[in-house]
Amino acid sequence: MAPGFGPSALATPANAVTAGRVVASPALLALILSRGASWSVLAVWIVLSVSDGLDGWVARRQGATRSGAFLDPLADKCLVICALVALVAKEEVWWIPAMVLTARELGISLYRSWAGRRGITVPARPWAKVKTVVEDVAVGFALLPPVAAHHKVVIAVFLWAAVALALWTGAQYLLDGRRLLEGRTVEPRAV
Repeated sequence: MAPGFGPSALATPANAVTAGRVVASPALLALILSRGASWSVLAVWIVLSVSDGLDGWVARRQGATRSGAFLDPLADKCLVICALVALVAKEEVWWIPAMVLTARELGISLYRSWAGRRGITVPARPWAKVKTVVEDVAVGFALLPPVAAHHKVVIAVFLWAAVALALWTGAQYLLDGRRLLEGRTVEPRAV
């Protein structure tokens, strides 16, 4: 068995940070539902968003694992989906872009899982990472009290930009997965 991919590969510091982000997702949803846009909720969102970079940094220093490669995008999706669901419920964001983003996240997760069962790992493209940042910024603006109260157009612009990136990167995942399933290589492109 390759180093870093054994049974204990799940118990790494990077995976602990990632698992913490997954576990915090329902708490984030409850916090947004109870308080809405506030400085304290924004602070929690920033910590959870920045922790994505922290687990990646730790994983690069100590060696990435297969479990981490699965858990990290799952944590991103859980946080964003929980935040969007709560923001829609609080009527801070419009439900259509939130629904499109949620459907894309769930659909691509299922697709990557399906491909994984066939021995194919569909790597994330740089634009997918940009999409995640834009989603995080959109949620952050929706939780920032002055923007949430007086500048909803800013939130909408970032949400629709995230939708455009989500659709683009979703199509990339599907094309890359098809190429890999056909035995062709996928060349990662720079942003």
